[in-house]
Amino acid sequence: MASEEIKTVRKLLEAFPEMKGQSVEQLRAQMEGWIGAFPLPEGVSVESVEAAGVPAEWVRGPVAGGDSVFMYLHGGGYALGSAATGRHLAVAISQAAATRVLSLDYRLAPEHPFPAAVDDAMAGYRWLLEQGTAPEKILIGGDSAGGGLTVATLTALRDAGDPMPAGGICISPWVDLTCSSESYSTKAGSDPVILNEDIRWLASLYLGDLDPRTPLASPLFADLKGLPPLLIQVGSEEVLLDDSIGLDQRARKAGVESTLEVWEDMIHVWHVFFQMLKEGRDAIARIGEFFKSRVA
Repeated sequence: MASEEIKTVRKLLEAFPEMKGQSVEQLRAQMEGWIGAFPLPEGVSVESVEAAGVPAEWVRGPVAGGDSVFMYLHGGGYALGSAATGRHLAVAISQAAATRVLSLDYRLAPEHPFPAAVDDAMAGYRWLLEQGTAPEKILIGGDSAGGGLTVATLTALRDAGDPMPAGGICISPWVDLTCSSESYSTKAGSDPVILNEDIRWLASLYLGDLDPRTPLASPLFADLKGLPPLLIQVGSEEVLLDDSIGLDQRARKAGVESTLEVWEDMIHVWHVFFQMLKEGRDAIARIGEFFKSRVA
């Protein structure tokens, strides 16, 4: 049975205005307006930086130290969100992993469609290497579109011959922009975050006239051979459930060490509500454990 906490979160989300009828600019402003609802704890530092021309933030929790880095890619369907809207989660990850987080403000569609986001993520990673960070001390991760971008970035870096980071962390990843798997229908009534018409609209903004099965846009269809170990977390009630299941299956088939966690009763990127949800805190703790195990 679902907890009272997740029921409360659902009620909060159901009160949010729908995307339908709003412009990209209105939706972006709306997301930025939510930042104040997530105050940062004491002892956190946020520093703006340019990572090879890509705007970014260094986020450090009170216990962040050492020479490791989590490169974080925010969600928002490739058209919405920013390092600022992802800051709340980046701080929590920094604390759980006891590491610095470089949160990228990669370019957004429709002004900058595919492959701009992939190019920016690759540039951010290469900048970390240029700063002297060893690849085995870096993990790349993100939520939703940022989770899909994580896999696309790892694939693109492999193809370009770059040294691989220590791992990838995919939180409720969007890896199939065809939006055609079974859970897009079977979970439509249980997912309060993603509506099918909204996610297909966002896909069209990012893709333009591109085939949605293009591997670096929809990394579910990419050759995943040679990628570093992956941690994939998804809620059982998400429209994107099958994205994660399919990603895990394809990764394993390609010989990639993949860990899939399906969290019962959880919704899209439930981690954001960790202050209300024990499951959110537990999932972030698991991310911290995975990070530490990879950079140790």
